[in-house]
Amino acid sequence: MRTARTRADAAGATGLVAGPRATPATAPVDAPALAPRVEDALESVRLLLVDDVTRRRARARELAVEHASLWRAVGEQLGAGRLMRPRLTVAAYLGLGGTDVAAVAPVAAAQEMLHTAMLVHDDVLDHDETRRGRPNVTGTARQRLAARGVAGPRAEDPVLAAGLLGGDLAIAAAFDLVVSAPVPAETRLRVIQGLARAVDTTVAGELLDVTGALHGPTAVDALRVAELKTSVYSCCTPLAAGALLAGADDGVLGVLDRFGTAFGVAFQLLDDEDGVFGDPAVTGKSVLSDLREGKRTELLRLAYLRADAAQRAVLDAGVGRPGLTEADAAGIRAAIEDSGALAEARLVRADAVRTARTTAAEGLPDGLARYLSALVDEVAGVAA
Repeated sequence: MRTARTRADAAGATGLVAGPRATPATAPVDAPALAPRVEDALESVRLLLVDDVTRRRARARELAVEHASLWRAVGEQLGAGRLMRPRLTVAAYLGLGGTDVAAVAPVAAAQEMLHTAMLVHDDVLDHDETRRGRPNVTGTARQRLAARGVAGPRAEDPVLAAGLLGGDLAIAAAFDLVVSAPVPAETRLRVIQGLARAVDTTVAGELLDVTGALHGPTAVDALRVAELKTSVYSCCTPLAAGALLAGADDGVLGVLDRFGTAFGVAFQLLDDEDGVFGDPAVTGKSVLSDLREGKRTELLRLAYLRADAAQRAVLDAGVGRPGLTEADAAGIRAAIEDSGALAEARLVRADAVRTARTTAAEGLPDGLARYLSALVDEVAGVAA
């Protein structure tokens, strides 16, 4: 799999500059012992997130009722998934010899808080007011306003503000969580720098994503967007945070960065496939919104490159049309699959998965390599 970022680019993206390191307390954990230890630590992360949001809501009530309502909506969206990003932080920390769960838990929780912020803002950009079948932050704001008799154009600015400010709250809370971690100040600063660089890099990816519709389907480098928008904040930064707390050297950080880049690309390719071919009851993701938006994915790029005249006509007639029906979408799916684009996109994903697995096996302790490889297979692997 080709990857656009060099090692120097990666260091700039994740904030991995030279600096003091902690010293790992023990040797790396072996494979059988790591998985249950990660699960135990994640339970501590879950409890910390609940306590943290409760504390923030209590403080918010002292400031303004609306502020407390916004924190409630953000909290309801927090930790709804598999906690993949905290899982990566905890796995890297424990797999590289870290032992203090109290030290890693706030840093792992920060990764989930940042992820929530990105989801809240992403929903604003996509004009979505539900997530996994439930009202999201903006949807909750609209319901709350409607209960007060505020609807129509009068509701639009407050609803938009809820999405923007709710995401901002979660970003600030992510940094606050890292600051609270009982680790050396130099380590905290490096983790904070990585988090800040992750936000900056993700913004670059989001900009490329939202402006992609201004260009033709074959003109957008969707894999580059995946690296910037998904790999850095979802994989590379969480892994680096755990590794820094465990005292990893720059060589290990580089391996984790390469692994995270490949993992993130594979994850995004699967997410794009689910956005067209998935089961919404399983994925919680619409199979119409990406097509209605005309989202510039690698799957769509390959479809346009491979389509014959008849298939291209189907794509042109439906992709990017807000009123796209399920029947129209079925025709587009058939065109994508018959063109060979779906099979090719899966090959690209399989290559990314292989790259991630090989990188881990060749550069990380065996226990951590096996754990991360199994996670890649579970989250982004290609079905046989």
